[in-house]
Amino acid sequence: MFFSGRMHGRDIQVLFMDKMITKATVSRIRSLRDKRFRDRSGLFVAEGVKLVRDLIDGGMEPEELYVCGDDMGVPAVAVSPDDMARMSHLKTPSSVLAVMKKRTIGFDPASWHDNLVIALDGVQDPGNLGTIIRAADWFGIEHVICSPSTVDLYNTKAVQATMGALCRVSVHYMPLEPLLERATGEGIPVYGTFLDGDDIYSSPLTRGGVVVMGNEGQGISPSVGTIVTKRLFIPPFPEGRATGESLNVGVATAIVCALFRGRVR
Repeated sequence: MFFSGRMHGRDIQVLFMDKMITKATVSRIRSLRDKRFRDRSGLFVAEGVKLVRDLIDGGMEPEELYVCGDDMGVPAVAVSPDDMARMSHLKTPSSVLAVMKKRTIGFDPASWHDNLVIALDGVQDPGNLGTIIRAADWFGIEHVICSPSTVDLYNTKAVQATMGALCRVSVHYMPLEPLLERATGEGIPVYGTFLDGDDIYSSPLTRGGVVVMGNEGQGISPSVGTIVTKRLFIPPFPEGRATGESLNVGVATAIVCALFRGRVR
């Protein structure tokens, strides 16, 4: 079965291969649920027509692509719904599953001089991580630095939650303390969100700098908190009104990014 389409602006003719998926293939793809196997292979799984198409359009070509139908317009292996269900990492399988290669882009600290960099201190929920990467993408923030204790970007839930933004935002894992100390040594402001911080609506904000967001339950760790030079707080409205204890870290990050972008253009 042939299909004519375009990939990265090139006309292509695609042969869809009707293929019986072996147990070894299913086992290998399912093993990518485990971070150890993702790290060892340098691969991860993305599922869904829109997500996979967005990653491909963003320059990430799949190592393997499996479809239940011919709706992608790129080279793919046609599989049965039963085989897709066996390979899928989702509770409700999609019609498209791609095995993608991880991005490897180094972090240049010069980035924080004229743009924001987000630093995540122990964020544990993959949905929150994905939301933060989507927010970074929306607000033109190119780098997100994650502490080693932050959940893995290539966790299936995190990948799905990025909605393709991971092909435009570079995510790096490294200890935060040495990096933030370098920033302060270069005179770069290091912002952090705290319940006892200054009202972000009236605080001066800069074009460049590092914004630290903390763990869902514990907030920013003490070792990182001592390096933060500007403590910020998103106050509830109206002042003094009874509310929940705190904002979700994904929501809080989006608010902080919007306020920085709205204040400094």
